[in-house]
Amino acid sequence: MSAMFAALWNYRGFIIGSVKREFQSKYRNSLLGAFWTVLNPLAMIVVYTVIFAEVMRAKLPGVDSGFGYSIYLCAGLLTWGLFAEIVGRAQNVFIDNANLLKKLCFPRMCLPLVIILSALLNFCIVFGLFTAFLLLSGNFPGNAILALVPLLVILVLFSIGLGVTLGVLNVFFRDIGQFFGIFITFWFWLTPIVYPTAALSDEMRAAMIWNPMAALMDSFQQIFIANRWPQWENLWAVCLLALFFCAVGLGLFRRHAGELVDEL
Repeated sequence: MSAMFAALWNYRGFIIGSVKREFQSKYRNSLLGAFWTVLNPLAMIVVYTVIFAEVMRAKLPGVDSGFGYSIYLCAGLLTWGLFAEIVGRAQNVFIDNANLLKKLCFPRMCLPLVIILSALLNFCIVFGLFTAFLLLSGNFPGNAILALVPLLVILVLFSIGLGVTLGVLNVFFRDIGQFFGIFITFWFWLTPIVYPTAALSDEMRAAMIWNPMAALMDSFQQIFIANRWPQWENLWAVCLLALFFCAVGLGLFRRHAGELVDEL
């Protein structure tokens, strides 16, 4: 394990350069360039705020703020977006970089790390705008926002572990990538992100114990809605799954690293 981290450190220039190239290539030849990075999430926050807070007057049970539902929605969508971006890109990481893997010799684990850093860069830009909105609207949470750091660590470990596991399997069984694209859509709507858990029936609330993302998303949203620290005892399942998928993904990659290039 220490050898892997040492190799990644030695290739830090390659990793940082790849993240930089990805960011620049997204907006190459566009008139506004990197400004789109700010404009797109800003439009999302404005739309959700105007539609749900001003037009629909949507309210969350027990929350007095007129922006309550908009904040609840943005907190859930931003963090789910980070999860979906990492796991979605990681499941195709070896297929998308087939030519690179065939032609160059480098630590293959650089590729998942590039995905994580690129996704976190995008998340930080969007989250910065969301934080500015919270400050301007007087809804910035208190000390509980510090809990974001461990929650994001859990989210990233879970998503990259799951993504790399699917990524290795997807090289040999291409149906997995197609199936997961459908599965994650159902997963999103079966997770209380656009609706509160209180809106579910007793049976559905009890069933949420089997959805590892439900407790994690609720923890993120409660920070911004109620300035409430996460109930850590509810997160043990997703923590165990994150470690499990990281171990399985790394094990699968090491066992099939040689076959990956032949199969691509």
